[in-house]
Amino acid sequence: MKNNDFKAVAADKNNPNYGELTRRENGLYSEKGEVRSEFARDYTRVLHSTAYRRLKHKTQVFYNIENDHICTRMEHVLHVESAAYTIAKRLKLNDELTRAIAMAHDLGHAPFGHHGERIIGKLYKKYLQGETFWHEKNGLYLADKIELLPDHENVYRNLNLTYAVRDGIISHCGEVDETGVKPREELFDLALFNTPGKYQPVTYEGCVVKLSDKIAYVGRDIEDALNLGFLSPASVGKLQKIVGLKNGEAVNTSTIMSNMILDVCRVSTPDKGICFSEDMGETLTKIKAFNNENIYKNKRFSAFNRYADLVISELFATLYSCYDRGDPVRGLEKKKHAYPTLVQEFCDYLFKYCADEYSRAAGWKKQAFYKNAKPYGALETKEIYARAVLDYIAGMTDRFAVKCFDELITY
Repeated sequence: MKNNDFKAVAADKNNPNYGELTRRENGLYSEKGEVRSEFARDYTRVLHSTAYRRLKHKTQVFYNIENDHICTRMEHVLHVESAAYTIAKRLKLNDELTRAIAMAHDLGHAPFGHHGERIIGKLYKKYLQGETFWHEKNGLYLADKIELLPDHENVYRNLNLTYAVRDGIISHCGEVDETGVKPREELFDLALFNTPGKYQPVTYEGCVVKLSDKIAYVGRDIEDALNLGFLSPASVGKLQKIVGLKNGEAVNTSTIMSNMILDVCRVSTPDKGICFSEDMGETLTKIKAFNNENIYKNKRFSAFNRYADLVISELFATLYSCYDRGDPVRGLEKKKHAYPTLVQEFCDYLFKYCADEYSRAAGWKKQAFYKNAKPYGALETKEIYARAVLDYIAGMTDRFAVKCFDELITY
């Protein structure tokens, strides 16, 4: 095969592990005359999910929910999908699997971007016996236990994605400093992932998404920073030298991403993995360092960080305080009148994920039928209740979190 032809190692029907890669925890209902592959069905399942829809109102880097031209988490996901699809197509990998992983990779992000992730992480450690929260793990948990889709009989079930896509979600960590990625060999239980980036993806397609995540965020973060005036003329001049653009090329998302994508397509091989050239790898490292110093650590984020901390902390404190002497239903009823949106929506959330007997006893009634995982059981302990509260907040959009917070301060 050609040096950069990955056809022989693609995750397609000729792959010896294809059966395991397409395995689902539960059988998926069949479509009459189905024309999609298992991975194409995963792509559609993610596309139709509410978790994906909420990404359009979640911060990528810059909190600016009223500015339609600032990159949101959804737009970032589409940038990753575009880059990953181009690379996979050129390298003759399974582009349907690549697109499905790319669409799902950031489902687990909290409101207010990575800062929101850090805030919820602190609450995890305090209230869940030192557990850690990171969006890759939360994305897999959400896909397996939380996110729902109705089947043809309008019964709501969990996403039930294939192993390869689930693996791509939890292994995609793009913040780890790597300029090349090669898949691991073992198809083990994904519960073994207990820290971000601990293991590489099990497919080359997952590796493509992992590298495409870097390509997407370093480019677009710079463009947004320029548009919002975060970068001084001196820093822009420094950046132009780092990027090493050709004469006449501008510093924007298109040129940065295009140059990196072409480089990956040119130098990647099955032996080396999905990688950058040495020169492009050095450029990427320098760009990330530049972004970290001039964008992510910019003092203009200080007010946003304090605000995000206040919003998430107060929402948690309000709902957590409803665990009234072991009876959260009673506590929630007491505060429903004062905070109707926050509390009623949380009760609707609990209905779907508590044991059926408990939900009926609580008086939570719905017309739809839910046959999904019930991670909170009967809310037997305060720790289980805390997890429910944190899961609920982690799923919020920035906009909904702010709306609920405004209820807390409006008398």
